[in-house]
Amino acid sequence: MIRVGLFGLLGSGNLGNDGSLEAVLRFLRSEHPDARLSAFCGGPDLVSARYGIDATPLHWFGGEYRTASGVRAIALKGLGKFVDVWRTAAWVRRQDVVIVPGMGVLEATLPLRPWGFPYSLLLLTVAGRLLGTKVALVSVGANVIGHRVTRGIVKTAGSLASYRSYRDAGSRDAMAEMGVDTSADEVYPDLAFALPVPSAERAPGTVGVGVMAFRGGNDERARAEEIYRSYVDGMKRFVHWLVDRGRPVWLFTGDQVDAPVVDEILAECGPLVSASAASSLDAIMREMAAVDVVVATRYHNVLCALKVCKPTISVGYAAKNEALMAGMGLGEYCHPARHIDFDRLTAQFTSLETRSDELGATLAERNAASEQRVKHQLAALSAVFPGEVR
Repeated sequence: MIRVGLFGLLGSGNLGNDGSLEAVLRFLRSEHPDARLSAFCGGPDLVSARYGIDATPLHWFGGEYRTASGVRAIALKGLGKFVDVWRTAAWVRRQDVVIVPGMGVLEATLPLRPWGFPYSLLLLTVAGRLLGTKVALVSVGANVIGHRVTRGIVKTAGSLASYRSYRDAGSRDAMAEMGVDTSADEVYPDLAFALPVPSAERAPGTVGVGVMAFRGGNDERARAEEIYRSYVDGMKRFVHWLVDRGRPVWLFTGDQVDAPVVDEILAECGPLVSASAASSLDAIMREMAAVDVVVATRYHNVLCALKVCKPTISVGYAAKNEALMAGMGLGEYCHPARHIDFDRLTAQFTSLETRSDELGATLAERNAASEQRVKHQLAALSAVFPGEVR
């Protein structure tokens, strides 16, 4: 019986991460039904309850991602770094292969501390090398990281993996630029393209708007609140514009941290605006399938909209959004989250609706191709398993 571990910030509130996990679990249970599955993850209780697998907390110290205040919290965080060395190694020793399913594990497009998740990923790949456990980074995202320490940790962690594939060519190029040999690495679509498309009843005239608690990237911490305020005000103005034209709006998020943005828009934009309660990518896709068009920020909100063939504008914050949109034939409908231009955004929206039928047909064609490519990715993943022949 092969022992397969799943590693990452899974079950911790980010629906995109959990969607990648779901895609890999569907594959494993179909093609490797005898595999013994376990997870080393951010939200073990949710992962165990929802997916029925044993799960272990990623960190010994439960407050790892909270800002330490006081001597005790700082001491516990420091102690946790040492304890997690042995905890990670003990878990890795019990696996034959560890899969890191999708996610932007090699990028720092949002604020990221080097001794948070990058350190955890480094512990994983070092343990894998020392203990003979294969570590597979599957359809992951990456970017060129400016911060020296974070860059060094991510580069080392990535280079030590037994298998790497990326969700776009820009991610592979970024790792190559940071000094990783990517000559054997492949590019495949995001794992979420492997998820089934749900059906839904239409809600004609409704617009889906995906919002985010966006505060800039790793190098913009000093301007975080300014960026947040500009983004929220820009999205709020756009929702007001839709409501003034009698359009119902459904608000979507992709992480529990986005709730304050939703609350502010609901409080100010009137009864035509409502918030989705979706707690999975399947649920988001089901609701997005009912709307006419989507304008969204989070990568997996955009992906869900494209997957259900909805004409979409990406109000994006990273190159991954642009790569996704270009690959699906909607590259001209990208808009920067850092500098929302109201006139340009409304013009893009008007154009999008005018070309709705044409763009829907393009998306159907591109989705079919993406699904086939993901099947190739999962077939390649099987070859990583011990005893399999490449």
